[in-house]
This record gives sequence, structure tokens and C-alpha cells, in this order.
Amino acid sequence: MVPEPHPIFTDPGFAQRHAVLARGYGDRPDPGDPASVLAMPIVLHIPKSDPPDRSSLLEAAAIATVTLCLDPRVGPGPDGEPGPWQEPFLAWNDARIRKVSRRARGAQWRAAQEVPGVTVDHAGAQARALVPGPVGALDPRISRLQIGGTDVPPDSPPSPPAGVPVLWVDGTLGMTVGKAAAQVGHASMLLAGAMPLESARQWAAAGYPCAVREATPARWRELLAHVENGSAVAVKDAGFTEVAPGSVTVVAQAE
Repeated sequence: MVPEPHPIFTDPGFAQRHAVLARGYGDRPDPGDPASVLAMPIVLHIPKSDPPDRSSLLEAAAIATVTLCLDPRVGPGPDGEPGPWQEPFLAWNDARIRKVSRRARGAQWRAAQEVPGVTVDHAGAQARALVPGPVGALDPRISRLQIGGTDVPPDSPPSPPAGVPVLWVDGTLGMTVGKAAAQVGHASMLLAGAMPLESARQWAAAGYPCAVREATPARWRELLAHVENGSAVAVKDAGFTEVAPGSVTVVAQAE
């Protein structure tokens, strides 16, 4: 019996959603009212007694971000009508991309599941990317979560699995896990947009597997050369928190 193809290969809207990422995000100036700035909240599940490995948590954040960015609800439905998340997502993607990570545990984590978004459970870690919106209109269940206190000690993961994209983090920057989660989230959506459509479909069908690893200084120099020749994509931070403006925080390679 011939297996049914993965739904993503017969989804006519995937190409349109991918095209949004392929064209890149915008640079519309920030509004005068800081409360109107648009951001994507990322909620990291960090239990007090048994926190996940840092690398697994960052991978979960990256997967959750790209999953939301290519979710059918951010594009038009089969009838051509806008999906329920399309308007806020496009408004955010056309502005200066911002993400804010917050920590949740216990009842807070369960409450976060009620706010529109996508949760990823990966290698013992969980993260939820939420539909972007104005920072001043954040759902109270999310706004009460801590932005600070999201650090998790570094771990020593094995070499990245063969054949999966790797999101290389500049470890010399000393980013907290909350800051790094936002940066690898940027990287995953930039990488998806840089992929040819059919490669992006295949990545989606596999569940967007990726590895997050810290690069040694020597490896980092090699990665920047790959960015220069177009075989990798880089995240340059605006410098609002933790790092200097223009810092390259993450380099993503498809393999």
C-alpha cells in the first residue's frame, strides 16, 4: 500500500507562507508609542527542580518559532480568506522583528497554552511561540511571566546529527538563554526563507529538526566566511538588550 504523502506536500498555501519569509522582514520604523511596538513572545518551560538542557531548550524555541511562521493560520485559508493569525503576523513581519522570551513553570506554563501559539516538545524541553502583537496589549497570562531569570547552565551536547540544519551561536557574547532563544528563533525563520521552496517543504514535513551549538572562535570565523559567500545566513542583533548593535549572534547552515 502506497503511504499517503505528508499534508505539507499538498498544502497549496505553504508556498505563499514560505514566500513571506523568503522576501525577508521589514524595517518599518518603530511607532512613537512604545506600547505599540510589535513582538513575538516566546515562553520557555523551565521547571525549578528539573530544568531542561540548554541546547534542547534553544532547539525547542527555534522549532516553535519557524513552526508558527509557516503555520496555515498565518496565511490565507483554502477559501482565500485570511487565516486567524495572518493580520498580526504580517504586521509583525513587515516591521523590525522582535521577540521576547519569558520563563514559565507549573500553572504558568499550563496557562500559556491557552494563549494563541504553537508549543514544541523536543528532547525533554518545551517552548511555545505566541502570535505576535503589541507589547502593551500582551495577554495578562503572559505579561506576568518573568523576562529575567531565564538562564540555564551551558551543557555539552554531542556533535550535531548529520543532515539537520545547525544554528551556531557565538558563545563569546555570553547571552542568557532567554536572549539566545530569541536569536535562534530569528535564525530558524531566516533559514526557512533562504531555503528553496521544496527544501523548506521537506524540512517542514520532518518537523523542522535542528541543532543549536556554540561555535568556537575558529569555527565562528569559518561560519562568517560562509555567510559572505551566501552558503549560510546570519542574525544581526539590533542591540536593544545584552549585546552591542550589529552583533552577529547566530549563523545558520542548512547542513
